[in-house]
Amino acid sequence: MIQKLLLALVSGALFAVGLVLSGMTQPAKVIGFLNVGGLVDPARFGAWDPSLAFVMGGALCVTLVAFAVTPRPGRKPWRAATFQLPTRRGVDRRLVFGAALFGIGWGLAGYCPGPALASLLTGGLDALLFVAAMAAGMALARRLAGGAARP
Repeated sequence: MIQKLLLALVSGALFAVGLVLSGMTQPAKVIGFLNVGGLVDPARFGAWDPSLAFVMGGALCVTLVAFAVTPRPGRKPWRAATFQLPTRRGVDRRLVFGAALFGIGWGLAGYCPGPALASLLTGGLDALLFVAAMAAGMALARRLAGGAARP
């Protein structure tokens, strides 16, 4: 049990360091990346910042490798009994609505959950307010779903 917690702590810390170094914890940088209007008319919308595309490209490469080698019949995770994979496969209204809310929140605040939590360590009231609002939204979603969140 202690090994699992220590592994989770080290993994989370490494992830947080990567988010800080990549600039994902800087809302202005994230909003600059999401500002695709800057591609069309920089004078009107401000400049588009493409630098986070490299961060996302690197994350995509790591994810592709992980998905290629991970869940195979007869294999089990290094420190767990089974892989925790989603059981739902289809696209439904809940998924589309949740994805839209996620995107709207990311675009307005410049934070998504991982970078917001990492930003708590670097300080800033905006990160604290975002995390509080995120927790309230999670609680509301769970209540509207009728109890425990369903995968």
